[in-house]
Amino acid sequence: MSKGSLDSFLFNQPKRTLNWSERFRVIRRVASGLLYLHKEWEQVVIHRDVKAGKVLLHDELNGRLEDFGLARLYDHGTLPQTTHVAGSLSYLALEYSRTGKATTSTDVYAFGAFLLEAVDQKLGTEYVKEEAELVLKLGLLCSHSHPKIRPSMRQVLLCLDGSVTLPDLSPLAMGISAFGLGSAHPAGFEDIPSSFTAFTDQYFLHSVADSILSGGR
Repeated sequence: MSKGSLDSFLFNQPKRTLNWSERFRVIRRVASGLLYLHKEWEQVVIHRDVKAGKVLLHDELNGRLEDFGLARLYDHGTLPQTTHVAGSLSYLALEYSRTGKATTSTDVYAFGAFLLEAVDQKLGTEYVKEEAELVLKLGLLCSHSHPKIRPSMRQVLLCLDGSVTLPDLSPLAMGISAFGLGSAHPAGFEDIPSSFTAFTDQYFLHSVADSILSGGR
């Protein structure tokens, strides 16, 4: 790809920084690519190494997820097999490190870590606050320590496209039975479990996202 990898724009000293609309477009394209790999190809493809260094940019700065050297395939409807753990340490889901089973959810975890790199000091206040908040909260949700709380890539893409609103993950909306608030799940993602751990983790999710966002247009 003519423009190199995304990490060179984010972490090195590029001639120019990517603006917010370019970053948001890259995020959406990577999400779309992962959805295709997970659900729409003839087999399930687990990339196993999702990160900025694997996203290559062409002339129009549209990103593509590349380098499938660590990828694993299995048939739809079957369970993934245990393999040796591979990938970059900071992008590895805890359960993958423990069990050696790479799944679509472990790819989602890595994608979440990738999302959290989308806003940095190079942008200053030149970003759309609502979109940046969505990206950060999706990043924290995707990289949640509990696999069942992570959304699927289809849910992620629907949120990025504005077709689905990110569910309210505040403590009250979680409906934690331990607090006598029932057991309702937040609208949108029905597979989020009700537990005290989920309560504390989701409270942390909102606190971190709110503290990161301090401006934006």
